[in-house]
Amino acid sequence: MSRVGFHEGERDVQHRAGVEDEAARLERMLLPPRLDGGITRFLADRTLAVLTARDGTGRLWTSPLQGEAGFLDAHGTTLTVHAAPQDDDPLQDMPAGQEVGLLAIDFAIRRRVRVNGTLTAGGGHALQIDADQAFGNCPSYIQQRILTPAPADTATASGEAGLLTAGFERMIRQADTFFLGTTHPSRGTDTSHKGGNPGFVRVEDGVIWWPDYAGNNLFNSLGNIAVDPDAALLFVDFGTGTLVQLSGTAELEWVTPGSSGDDGGTGRRVRFHPQQIRTGRIPLRAGAVNFSPHNPELAA
Repeated sequence: MSRVGFHEGERDVQHRAGVEDEAARLERMLLPPRLDGGITRFLADRTLAVLTARDGTGRLWTSPLQGEAGFLDAHGTTLTVHAAPQDDDPLQDMPAGQEVGLLAIDFAIRRRVRVNGTLTAGGGHALQIDADQAFGNCPSYIQQRILTPAPADTATASGEAGLLTAGFERMIRQADTFFLGTTHPSRGTDTSHKGGNPGFVRVEDGVIWWPDYAGNNLFNSLGNIAVDPDAALLFVDFGTGTLVQLSGTAELEWVTPGSSGDDGGTGRRVRFHPQQIRTGRIPLRAGAVNFSPHNPELAA
């Protein structure tokens, strides 16, 4: 199967959503990239990235990566990440040779860049990604916040939790931001940012779901889910540094536009079934939040 252009899952969702023409105008974004110019400068200034990959057992996870400005070093088609997942993170010992998806984000200026490709080197304190795709996304649904390093004595250890406890549910229900990792059997792995007003993520009987808001019509995440249900979520409370990672399966659900919980009126939602949960802390904090003016009002 060609790695250039949209794959069958993306095309199927675009067709059902009635946006094939709009998507076709942006298909060049998915051409093999050169990491230079504006993308290189943006990556070099970041202190936070989010990576989706499989652990040693083949389970998909989404994990944070932190470093000082310059830790994302891009040249040609290669991105070197001078950082690695924290101790006890499920991706700490992820195997090289697999497809991964990295998203670098700056909340302060509401900008994000995705780099998808093959992890050619891992281990130690550096990762290397041979990029197949690199492109930016619009600022919609990014809440503006300024990240600062946490105190040096802040604990960062993580641990495994078996259940979606009441505390985790409360954190997820209050979230205004999370990260979604998805994958395709032959077209690679992707990390995307999701945002909305607090309450846009719902939890019902242990199942997490959220409405899909209007975006660039590429449907990278939903297209992957349409083909492969493996998925991962990362929630971060930037006020306390608490993070929750969930690995499981996801499904795309089509509903009547404007129905209960269809905040953006697209008639699409994603249901996520957690299978494994990890908790931890991130050495970054943020104070005041300015919510995106694009966030839809929550629908009852």
